[in-house]
Amino acid sequence: MISERRVRVAILDLYEGQANQGMRCIRQLLADFASTHSLHLELDEFEVRIEKKVPDLSYDIYISSGGPGSPLESEGSAWEEAYFGWLNRIETHNRHSDGATRKQILFICHSFQLICRHYGIAEVTSRRSTAFGVFPVHLLEGAEDEPVFAGLQDPFYAVDSRSFQVIQPNHELITERGGHVLAIEKERPHIPLERAIMAIRFNDSMIGTQFHPEADPSGMSIYLRRDDRKQVVIAEHGEEKWKSMIDHLEDPDKIRWTYSHVIPNFLLNAVTNSGILRPEPA
Repeated sequence: MISERRVRVAILDLYEGQANQGMRCIRQLLADFASTHSLHLELDEFEVRIEKKVPDLSYDIYISSGGPGSPLESEGSAWEEAYFGWLNRIETHNRHSDGATRKQILFICHSFQLICRHYGIAEVTSRRSTAFGVFPVHLLEGAEDEPVFAGLQDPFYAVDSRSFQVIQPNHELITERGGHVLAIEKERPHIPLERAIMAIRFNDSMIGTQFHPEADPSGMSIYLRRDDRKQVVIAEHGEEKWKSMIDHLEDPDKIRWTYSHVIPNFLLNAVTNSGILRPEPA
Protein backbone atom coordinates (compact mmCIF):
# COMPACT_ATOMS: atom_id res chain seq x y z
CA MET A 1 0.00 0.00 0.00
CA ILE A 2 1.50 3.36 -1.03
CA SER A 3 1.70 5.93 1.75
CA GLU A 4 -0.50 8.98 1.25
CA ARG A 5 2.31 11.06 2.68
CA ARG A 6 4.14 11.90 -0.51
CA VAL A 7 7.42 13.78 -0.82
CA ARG A 8 8.71 14.97 -4.19
CA VAL A 9 12.48 15.44 -4.50
CA ALA A 10 14.58 16.72 -7.40
CA ILE A 11 18.31 16.06 -7.64
CA LEU A 12 20.26 18.52 -9.79
CA ASP A 13 23.15 16.45 -11.14
CA LEU A 14 26.28 18.58 -11.72
CA TYR A 15 28.67 15.67 -12.32
CA GLU A 16 28.79 16.33 -16.08
CA GLY A 17 28.49 12.65 -16.92
CA GLN A 18 31.57 11.66 -14.94
CA ALA A 19 31.59 8.50 -12.83
CA ASN A 20 31.03 9.33 -9.18
CA GLN A 21 29.81 8.00 -5.84
CA GLY A 22 27.82 11.11 -4.94
CA MET A 23 24.64 10.41 -6.87
CA ARG A 24 24.43 6.82 -5.63
CA CYS A 25 24.83 8.00 -2.04
CA ILE A 26 22.17 10.71 -2.35
CA ARG A 27 19.69 8.21 -3.84
CA GLN A 28 20.36 5.76 -1.01
CA LEU A 29 19.91 8.38 1.70
CA LEU A 30 16.60 9.46 0.17
CA ALA A 31 15.35 5.88 -0.11
CA ASP A 32 16.35 5.12 3.49
CA PHE A 33 14.69 8.29 4.78
CA ALA A 34 11.44 7.57 2.94
CA SER A 35 11.40 4.00 4.27
CA THR A 36 12.14 5.08 7.85
CA HIS A 37 9.32 7.64 7.87
CA SER A 38 6.82 5.68 5.73
CA LEU A 39 6.83 8.27 2.96
CA HIS A 40 6.09 7.72 -0.70
CA LEU A 41 9.18 9.12 -2.43
CA GLU A 42 8.87 10.59 -5.92
CA LEU A 43 12.41 11.24 -7.15
CA ASP A 44 13.55 12.84 -10.41
CA GLU A 45 17.08 13.67 -11.56
CA PHE A 46 18.13 16.51 -13.86
CA GLU A 47 21.43 16.54 -15.75
CA VAL A 48 22.37 20.21 -15.62
CA ARG A 49 25.77 20.70 -17.23
CA ILE A 50 25.40 18.62 -20.41
CA GLU A 51 21.66 18.53 -21.00
CA LYS A 52 20.94 21.90 -19.31
CA LYS A 53 17.91 20.39 -17.58
CA VAL A 54 16.52 21.90 -14.39
CA PRO A 55 13.40 21.05 -12.37
CA ASP A 56 10.19 23.04 -12.16
CA LEU A 57 8.58 24.28 -8.94
CA SER A 58 6.48 21.18 -8.28
CA TYR A 59 9.00 19.55 -5.91
CA ASP A 60 9.14 19.85 -2.13
CA ILE A 61 12.91 19.39 -1.80
CA TYR A 62 15.89 20.04 -4.06
CA ILE A 63 19.42 18.66 -3.68
CA SER A 64 22.13 20.13 -5.91
CA SER A 65 25.14 17.85 -6.17
CA GLY A 66 28.89 18.20 -6.22
CA GLY A 67 30.78 17.94 -9.47
CA PRO A 68 34.14 18.18 -11.23
CA GLY A 69 36.05 21.14 -12.59
CA SER A 70 36.23 24.83 -11.83
CA PRO A 71 33.31 26.76 -10.29
CA LEU A 72 34.82 29.89 -11.87
CA GLU A 73 35.37 28.99 -15.53
CA SER A 74 31.70 28.14 -16.15
CA GLU A 75 30.54 31.68 -15.39
CA GLY A 76 28.27 32.90 -18.19
CA SER A 77 27.81 29.42 -19.69
CA ALA A 78 24.47 28.23 -21.05
CA TRP A 79 24.09 25.63 -18.33
CA GLU A 80 24.73 28.21 -15.61
CA GLU A 81 22.07 30.42 -17.17
CA ALA A 82 19.60 27.55 -16.84
CA TYR A 83 20.78 26.72 -13.33
CA PHE A 84 20.57 30.24 -11.95
CA GLY A 85 17.27 30.75 -13.76
CA TRP A 86 15.94 27.82 -11.74
CA LEU A 87 17.37 29.35 -8.56
CA ASN A 88 15.76 32.72 -9.32
CA ARG A 89 12.37 31.06 -9.75
CA ILE A 90 12.79 29.27 -6.42
CA GLU A 91 13.73 32.52 -4.69
CA THR A 92 10.72 34.33 -6.17
CA HIS A 93 8.42 31.50 -5.07
CA ASN A 94 9.87 31.44 -1.55
CA ARG A 95 9.56 35.20 -1.11
CA HIS A 96 5.82 34.98 -1.72
CA SER A 97 5.20 31.78 0.27
CA ASP A 98 4.75 30.91 3.90
CA GLY A 99 6.99 28.46 5.75
CA ALA A 100 4.92 25.42 4.81
CA THR A 101 5.20 25.95 1.06
CA ARG A 102 8.76 27.25 0.73
CA LYS A 103 11.08 25.01 -1.25
CA GLN A 104 14.01 23.58 0.72
CA ILE A 105 17.41 23.28 -1.00
CA LEU A 106 20.71 21.64 -0.09
CA PHE A 107 23.81 22.66 -2.09
CA ILE A 108 26.81 20.29 -1.99
CA CYS A 109 30.47 21.17 -2.71
CA HIS A 110 30.61 22.39 -6.35
CA SER A 111 27.05 23.69 -6.05
CA PHE A 112 27.96 25.41 -2.78
CA GLN A 113 30.89 27.16 -4.47
CA LEU A 114 28.69 28.28 -7.37
CA ILE A 115 26.09 29.77 -5.01
CA CYS A 116 28.70 31.64 -2.98
CA ARG A 117 30.13 33.10 -6.19
CA HIS A 118 26.67 33.92 -7.55
CA TYR A 119 25.60 35.76 -4.39
CA GLY A 120 28.99 37.46 -4.00
CA ILE A 121 29.04 36.57 -0.31
CA ALA A 122 32.59 35.17 -0.26
CA GLU A 123 35.66 34.72 -2.42
CA VAL A 124 35.95 31.52 -4.46
CA THR A 125 39.54 30.66 -5.33
CA SER A 126 41.71 27.72 -6.34
CA ARG A 127 43.61 25.91 -3.58
CA ARG A 128 47.38 25.53 -3.53
CA SER A 129 46.82 21.79 -3.59
CA THR A 130 43.78 19.53 -3.84
CA ALA A 131 42.06 18.71 -0.55
CA PHE A 132 41.40 15.00 -0.50
CA GLY A 133 40.60 12.88 2.51
CA VAL A 134 38.67 12.82 5.76
CA PHE A 135 39.11 16.02 7.77
CA PRO A 136 37.70 17.61 10.94
CA VAL A 137 35.14 20.38 10.46
CA HIS A 138 34.74 22.98 13.21
CA LEU A 139 31.38 24.47 14.13
CA LEU A 140 31.11 28.22 14.67
CA GLU A 141 29.07 30.13 17.22
CA GLY A 142 25.37 29.80 16.45
CA ALA A 143 25.72 26.46 14.67
CA GLU A 144 24.38 24.70 17.76
CA ASP A 145 20.94 26.05 16.79
CA GLU A 146 21.13 24.70 13.23
CA PRO A 147 18.70 21.75 12.92
CA VAL A 148 20.62 20.24 9.98
CA PHE A 149 23.68 19.89 12.25
CA ALA A 150 21.76 18.47 15.23
CA GLY A 151 23.65 15.65 16.93
CA LEU A 152 27.07 16.50 15.47
CA GLN A 153 30.15 16.81 17.64
CA ASP A 154 32.61 19.72 17.40
CA PRO A 155 34.61 18.99 15.46
CA PHE A 156 32.86 16.43 13.29
CA TYR A 157 34.50 14.63 10.37
CA ALA A 158 33.68 14.86 6.69
CA VAL A 159 34.90 13.73 3.30
CA ASP A 160 36.58 16.57 1.44
CA SER A 161 37.55 16.43 -2.23
CA ARG A 162 38.12 19.77 -3.95
CA SER A 163 40.64 21.93 -5.77
CA PHE A 164 38.76 25.17 -4.98
CA GLN A 165 37.70 26.87 -1.79
CA VAL A 166 35.33 29.47 -0.38
CA ILE A 167 37.09 32.00 1.86
CA GLN A 168 36.76 35.58 3.17
CA PRO A 169 33.02 35.65 3.85
CA ASN A 170 31.15 38.95 3.73
CA HIS A 171 29.31 38.45 7.03
CA GLU A 172 27.29 41.65 6.67
CA LEU A 173 25.91 40.58 3.29
CA ILE A 174 25.28 37.03 4.50
CA THR A 175 23.32 38.40 7.46
CA GLU A 176 21.34 40.76 5.22
CA ARG A 177 20.27 37.74 3.18
CA GLY A 178 19.08 35.97 6.33
CA GLY A 179 21.99 33.58 6.72
CA HIS A 180 25.15 32.88 8.67
CA VAL A 181 28.36 30.86 8.41
CA LEU A 182 28.07 27.53 10.23
CA ALA A 183 31.45 25.80 9.95
CA ILE A 184 35.06 26.12 8.81
CA GLU A 185 37.71 23.59 7.85
CA LYS A 186 40.16 22.19 10.38
CA GLU A 187 41.99 24.74 12.45
CA ARG A 188 45.73 24.83 11.84
CA PRO A 189 47.19 27.73 13.86
CA HIS A 190 50.75 26.96 12.71
CA ILE A 191 49.84 27.52 9.04
CA PRO A 192 49.21 31.17 8.03
CA LEU A 193 46.34 30.46 5.63
CA GLU A 194 42.72 31.46 6.09
CA ARG A 195 40.42 28.58 6.90
CA ALA A 196 37.92 27.74 4.19
CA ILE A 197 34.20 27.98 4.90
CA MET A 198 32.66 24.52 5.08
CA ALA A 199 28.96 25.33 5.57
CA ILE A 200 26.61 28.29 5.26
CA ARG A 201 22.91 28.69 5.91
CA PHE A 202 21.99 31.08 3.11
CA ASN A 203 18.46 31.73 4.39
CA ASP A 204 15.68 29.84 6.14
CA SER A 205 15.14 27.50 3.19
CA MET A 206 18.64 27.11 1.67
CA ILE A 207 21.77 25.58 3.17
CA GLY A 208 25.06 24.45 1.66
CA THR A 209 28.16 22.47 2.58
CA GLN A 210 31.58 22.49 0.95
CA PHE A 211 32.18 18.96 2.26
CA HIS A 212 30.34 15.83 1.10
CA PRO A 213 27.67 14.92 3.69
CA GLU A 214 26.38 12.18 1.37
CA ALA A 215 29.62 10.17 1.51
CA ASP A 216 28.70 6.58 2.42
CA PRO A 217 31.58 5.05 4.44
CA SER A 218 30.91 1.43 3.44
CA GLY A 219 30.50 2.16 -0.25
CA MET A 220 33.45 4.53 -0.34
CA SER A 221 35.67 2.03 1.46
CA ILE A 222 34.82 -0.65 -1.12
CA TYR A 223 35.37 1.87 -3.92
CA LEU A 224 38.76 3.01 -2.61
CA ARG A 225 39.91 -0.59 -2.09
CA ARG A 226 39.42 -1.36 -5.77
CA ASP A 227 42.89 -1.78 -7.21
CA ASP A 228 42.36 0.79 -9.96
CA ARG A 229 41.10 3.48 -7.55
CA LYS A 230 43.72 2.60 -4.94
CA GLN A 231 46.50 3.10 -7.46
CA VAL A 232 45.05 6.43 -8.63
CA VAL A 233 44.80 7.75 -5.04
CA ILE A 234 48.32 6.58 -4.18
CA ALA A 235 49.73 8.10 -7.37
CA GLU A 236 48.05 11.47 -6.69
CA HIS A 237 48.15 11.68 -2.87
CA GLY A 238 50.48 8.97 -1.53
CA GLU A 239 49.93 5.64 0.21
CA GLU A 240 49.67 7.21 3.67
CA LYS A 241 46.70 9.30 2.51
CA TRP A 242 45.01 6.19 1.12
CA LYS A 243 45.52 4.29 4.39
CA SER A 244 44.30 7.27 6.41
CA MET A 245 41.08 7.48 4.38
CA ILE A 246 40.36 3.77 4.83
CA ASP A 247 40.91 4.05 8.60
CA HIS A 248 38.64 7.08 8.92
CA LEU A 249 35.91 5.53 6.79
CA GLU A 250 35.82 2.50 9.07
CA ASP A 251 35.60 4.60 12.26
CA PRO A 252 31.90 4.76 13.31
CA ASP A 253 32.41 8.11 15.07
CA LYS A 254 33.66 9.87 11.95
CA ILE A 255 32.14 9.60 8.45
CA ARG A 256 29.35 7.20 9.38
CA TRP A 257 28.15 9.68 12.02
CA THR A 258 28.13 12.57 9.53
CA TYR A 259 26.43 10.41 6.88
CA SER A 260 23.67 9.40 9.30
CA HIS A 261 22.98 12.94 10.52
CA VAL A 262 23.44 15.81 8.06
CA ILE A 263 21.26 14.87 5.09
CA PRO A 264 18.70 12.94 7.19
CA ASN A 265 18.43 16.06 9.41
CA PHE A 266 18.01 18.26 6.33
CA LEU A 267 15.25 16.02 4.99
CA LEU A 268 13.48 15.77 8.36
CA ASN A 269 13.59 19.54 8.79
CA ALA A 270 12.24 20.02 5.26
CA VAL A 271 9.31 17.60 5.50
CA THR A 272 8.43 18.84 9.00
CA ASN A 273 8.41 22.49 7.94
CA SER A 274 6.26 21.63 4.93
CA GLY A 275 3.74 19.70 7.02
CA ILE A 276 4.40 16.40 5.24
CA LEU A 277 5.43 15.01 8.63
CA ARG A 278 4.16 16.25 11.95
CA PRO A 279 6.87 17.15 14.48
CA GLU A 280 7.29 14.54 17.21
CA PRO A 281 5.95 15.62 20.63
CA ALA A 282 8.60 16.83 23.09
